[in-house]
Amino acid sequence: MRKTILLITLISGICFGSIAISQTYEQNYSSAISSSYSKSTIYVFFNNEPCSECANAIDLIEQFYNQNFINKYNLFLINYQNDNEYTFIQRYNLSQPLEVVLSRFDDGFPFGYQKIENLQYMTSDPISMEKYFVERINTFFNP
Repeated sequence: MRKTILLITLISGICFGSIAISQTYEQNYSSAISSSYSKSTIYVFFNNEPCSECANAIDLIEQFYNQNFINKYNLFLINYQNDNEYTFIQRYNLSQPLEVVLSRFDDGFPFGYQKIENLQYMTSDPISMEKYFVERINTFFNP
């Protein structure tokens, strides 16, 4: 019901130019990529700094996501050094060459987030890395 009212208000505002909707940058970013806010999101942030294991870690993260969460959550890979519009660096205090941020959504609104760091150092043991990754996601998204 709340989504329907918001949608009608938004359409009316666009049609008549009489309303300004302010959304968080996460909603704007999600809107640009997906029209559905019903799923929580896994952001995989990387930067341009050399990281010998980052590419392998990202490949494993995508593999774990596809095996465990593809129909449950969104997954976005983002080069945060190219983040001129959405201010992910400040929002999530990003500084490492690879950081995963879990962003929980409830009825289309951000509920909270949690970071998973240093996954690039776990690539030598993919089984343990998957167990850790899956456990962290399940614990945060399904409290």
